[in-house]
Amino acid sequence: MSQHPSLRVGGTIRKKRNVMKRYERIDLLRAEKRIPEDKVLGLPKTKPLD
Repeated sequence: MSQHPSLRVGGTIRKKRNVMKRYERIDLLRAEKRIPEDKVLGLPKTKPLD
């Protein structure tokens, strides 16, 4: 039985993600001083990192 192409792992080039994980957004916003250290709800929108 063969393996589906979407499940293969290897030397392929990863696609650029168009969304950020929640922890990535929080880290970015804190680095830019756009949110206080204790705020984790009601986050503003962010652009993905290049």
